[in-house]
Amino acid sequence: MLENDHTLNDLTLKANDGSFKTNDRFLKALAHQKLDRTPIWIMRQAGRYLPEYRELRNKVKDFLTLCKTPELATRVTLQPVQRFPLDAAIVFSDILTIPDALGLGLHFVENEGPQFRRPLRTAKDIEQLPKIDPETELRYVMDTIRMTKHELSTRLPLIGFAGSPWTLATYMVEGKGSKQFNEIKRLLYCEPALLHQLLSHLTQATIDYLNAQIAAGVDALMIFDTWGGLLSQTHYFSYSLNYMQKIIQALLLKQPHKKIPIILFTKNGGLHLDEMAETGCDAIGLDWLADLQHARQRVGHRVALQGNLDPATLYANQPTIRSEVANVLRAYGKGSGHIFNLGHGIPPDVHPDKVGFLIEAIHELSPAYHSL
Repeated sequence: MLENDHTLNDLTLKANDGSFKTNDRFLKALAHQKLDRTPIWIMRQAGRYLPEYRELRNKVKDFLTLCKTPELATRVTLQPVQRFPLDAAIVFSDILTIPDALGLGLHFVENEGPQFRRPLRTAKDIEQLPKIDPETELRYVMDTIRMTKHELSTRLPLIGFAGSPWTLATYMVEGKGSKQFNEIKRLLYCEPALLHQLLSHLTQATIDYLNAQIAAGVDALMIFDTWGGLLSQTHYFSYSLNYMQKIIQALLLKQPHKKIPIILFTKNGGLHLDEMAETGCDAIGLDWLADLQHARQRVGHRVALQGNLDPATLYANQPTIRSEVANVLRAYGKGSGHIFNLGHGIPPDVHPDKVGFLIEAIHELSPAYHSL
């Protein structure tokens, strides 16, 4: 059993007979089913803003060791849902697990982020990328999912995830994060066929990876397209959305008995909502630049919407946080189909009490928008 296992009781609801009751608000919102209030989970909800996470990181200095040790990754996954009454947990991992498994030498540099020792620089580098088995090279992720599901049982849904092929390719070609992304754009304009070859390889790897996550027990999936907003509309459809749609369709074909809902998130993707809604996804994540009311008008009941409070709101005082929560709820309006979230991850220097107050405000204000 994990340390602090007893605190799992904090994330359960008890039925009248004293038995544990499943909290399925998140999954019901994805399906537009009636609810008593708006569900909430938060991107990067397990992370440096939590003192319990920082304490563990002081003992385990290397981020990848934390990700690749299922017992530790499970503990981190559970930390925020033990502290807060959230409506979903998300697997503690990283979007760059696939490039790491492909042998590019992923490592994390303090204050600089992820870097690769062997970035893709030539056609040969791309052509020689191996095929990976998610239950071998990425087994640690599957073991984390299985352990977390055992600890959660049916009390909360668990979200699995992957980076989009385009986003993975940006890191693999650049070798690290970038402001200009000149290397990947050079590839796009000068050798588009080679870029499509890379994206096709990553698409199949991501399909295999997410199918393995489904088999391991996740209840929902999210595809993070962090850098899709870099692209023009035409290039976004060709190099990003096209491949995400291939992933979604392949996953749907593999789910004849139990449909696993899929959330699609493109940062700065508000211009592409109609096209995103046609991919077969169940929900679209919105960053804080998108107008939630306008987004709902555009997508109707085709998909649910997730978001989209500005993460910087959590630096504000309680009345301001409450007011901004009210604005988000008002923008979506009445009815199900909304999952409250930030428009991106929690800043690491936010005080956890602010997150607690945010959740309290949603619990207090959102029932007025539901008729159950």
